[in-house]
Amino acid sequence: MSITANLKSIQTTIPENVTLVAVSKTKPISDLEEAYYAGQRVFGENKIQEMTQKWEEMPKDIQWHMIGHVQRNKVKYMAAYVSLIHGVDSLKLLKEINKQAKKKKRIISCLLQVHIAEEESKFGFDETELFDLIKNPEFLQLENVQIKGLMGMATFTKDMNQVRKEFISLKKQYDRLKTVLEGIEILSMGMSGDYKIAIEEGSTMVRIGSSIFGARNYS
Repeated sequence: MSITANLKSIQTTIPENVTLVAVSKTKPISDLEEAYYAGQRVFGENKIQEMTQKWEEMPKDIQWHMIGHVQRNKVKYMAAYVSLIHGVDSLKLLKEINKQAKKKKRIISCLLQVHIAEEESKFGFDETELFDLIKNPEFLQLENVQIKGLMGMATFTKDMNQVRKEFISLKKQYDRLKTVLEGIEILSMGMSGDYKIAIEEGSTMVRIGSSIFGARNYS
């Protein structure tokens, strides 16, 4: 199937209140253009340099989401245009995003990444760290970032009961966060293999790559 056909097929399975982020990392601009002309306007990348190159070359009505682990020294390269940063996992990173956003006279939307998987390799806050952060006086002084919600990645496993349990846990933290912080509206969870379960458990944003663009080329 073509990228267009894949995209149309997935769109039929996603409710109107859920945003589809087309994860286009490692893919050539021609692939992104095909998705764009099929109506896709939100793309997710995990390398700032690659995302910036694509931003420079592609139409300016695209929303660019940074979905990978963010190095603080690279924030300045995307501060002018990034729409949403998904993987914010420290106060230090938030302070750097705030600093670079201020230089560009922007307010940058961010999601706080919560560690819900059983794998050690995943980044993110645990529940205690998350709620300690939002009470931290330094956090409260950040005027050029806006926390829009949470992001989490489930364990890479075939056990969908475990995946569901992790999504339920993240949704509870999201609901709790909504009661103490204004502007919380995005719960980014679910990828190609588990997005339908994520939507059932309350996801408002899914990150889908290989099911749209095919297997990634990391060579």
